[in-house]
Amino acid sequence: MQISVPNLFKERKYPFLFALSILLISFTILLLTNSYSPFTSLPLSSDFHISRSHPPSPPPPSSSRSTNDTVRSPPEPVLRNDAAADVDLNVSLDIKWRNCKLGAAAVDYIPCLDNWKAIKELKSRKHMEHRERHCPSPSPRCLAPLPTGYKVSVQWPKSRDMIWYDNVPHPKLVEYKKEQNWVRKSGDYFVFPGGGTQFKNGVISYIDFIQKTLPAIKWGKHIRVILDVGCGVASFGGFLLDKEVITMSFAPKDEHEAQIQFALERGIPATLSVIGTQKLTFPDNAYDLIHCARCRVHWDGDGGKPLLELNRILRPGGFFIWSATPVYRDDERDRNVWKSMVALTISMCWKVVAKTVDSSGIGLVIYQKPASYSCYEQRKEKRPPLCDQKNKQNVSWYEPLSYCLSRLPVDSVGNMLSWPRPWPQRLSSKPPSLPSEPDAEDIFNEDAKHWAALVSDVYLDGLAINWARIRNVMDINAGYGGFAAALNELPLWVMNVVPIDAQDTLSIIFERGLIGVYHDWCESFNTYPRTYDLLHSSFLFRNLKERCDIIDVAVEMDRILRPGGYLLVQDTMETIKKLNPVLRSLHWSTSLYQGQFLVGKKGFWRPSDG
Repeated sequence: MQISVPNLFKERKYPFLFALSILLISFTILLLTNSYSPFTSLPLSSDFHISRSHPPSPPPPSSSRSTNDTVRSPPEPVLRNDAAADVDLNVSLDIKWRNCKLGAAAVDYIPCLDNWKAIKELKSRKHMEHRERHCPSPSPRCLAPLPTGYKVSVQWPKSRDMIWYDNVPHPKLVEYKKEQNWVRKSGDYFVFPGGGTQFKNGVISYIDFIQKTLPAIKWGKHIRVILDVGCGVASFGGFLLDKEVITMSFAPKDEHEAQIQFALERGIPATLSVIGTQKLTFPDNAYDLIHCARCRVHWDGDGGKPLLELNRILRPGGFFIWSATPVYRDDERDRNVWKSMVALTISMCWKVVAKTVDSSGIGLVIYQKPASYSCYEQRKEKRPPLCDQKNKQNVSWYEPLSYCLSRLPVDSVGNMLSWPRPWPQRLSSKPPSLPSEPDAEDIFNEDAKHWAALVSDVYLDGLAINWARIRNVMDINAGYGGFAAALNELPLWVMNVVPIDAQDTLSIIFERGLIGVYHDWCESFNTYPRTYDLLHSSFLFRNLKERCDIIDVAVEMDRILRPGGYLLVQDTMETIKKLNPVLRSLHWSTSLYQGQFLVGKKGFWRPSDG
């Protein structure tokens, strides 16, 4: 029989209509009360609202595999796929993004180093205070524009020798250092011949000269982790990579225009820093060797605090190579500097193990830090004194320089820690400073196995990341450095960042033959815009959400990452639901894999406000 509304009334089926109406009303109420908004705990300003206007993100690749079959359970609980089913990756925050209004300086904006208001108010610049960090508050929510003509960076290893001029359009060093072969302009490129102030016969010859002067150095075996102070365009560190040596090249953002930006664009590890009034953001006893070639640091200044800071971060038994005019010239000024350096190094128990001049007339001296307390105890004058162990704070973050000799590292029973094993064994062997708790080594080994499996089976095989284009990588919550260790065979390098509110594992990272720094992710990082190809975050945001806004962290990630670069996040679904809309508002594409890995890819988009 045909069913119609008149028939329902004729056949007195009012109860049916009533029940149907109740059912529809109930379903509507249930739907409205259970609809999820990812912004329930994310404060929104009047500048933005929720939008779904962006195009859909690309689907995950067909080769994606489940981690449950091949990867050990990570230290965090694995997120269920059903929790990810209600994540709409097309949801965006409609934020009114603007370019930073700083004129020509905007393309290279570093918020904590370019805070001109704070710099102008400094009472002194005598100790390089104007080159130190002065972070604005609140953090600026503006975007660094792209240089005109910016292109995808030249791929490694070609980039070591040449980069696009338009990506770092700063020709000042070409003229300023033209006699020293730092950098030349050739058509659309900057070319790096491998010269330097002290590398008159080229950097390769200089590196070999050091090895011949002191064979005990054994590049890439005994000496693995190096700090190059005042590095120029980082050719020293760039060519040491051929010898399995990783060099943290550093210099301030100063009149030597964009030297660290050149280094990072070349694909060479580097960071912006200065030896001024504060400790460097490295742990005690970190580096196997420290190098300074005409680095313009007055080591004996302020009672010798700059050199005492090097002593703090130099591993016991490690070397300091100083190549500067006081070593080999005989004018009055150089003689006075040399006398001061001799007095200071003797008081610190540093031993001269080599002093020589090469065929080009460039000389160097190599000092060695003591590996025991015997010299310290035999000094007639205990100046400088040993640092007070009670006041030891290893996390050097906004800590003033100290006038004292850092104590030598010991284990839990007071035995001196040994030098790490030769590279590459030190990468996987037990780090000397690993805590002595019964399960500490098991935890370390499990962490290494976890990252090896996760990187091999998921990161390299199951995500839509073009690893062939990846050179500069940052692990923004590095732990023991397991992520970096698992990538060791690839032609890339990793800056391991240990957040100041996380467990202090940076000493272990250095003992493994890796590099890194301390940082607070509520502030901007000491690097130029567009300097990293991939940022990796494993459960970073749980400790940050009480102190800073996820939007500010996303803005900083956008600043650091190159166009075409990736952000790889493993975190809780709550965090992913908050972070993804911010990334989409920046016109990033995003994809979610296996319910716990968010991959964001930055594009070339910038606001059109000029």
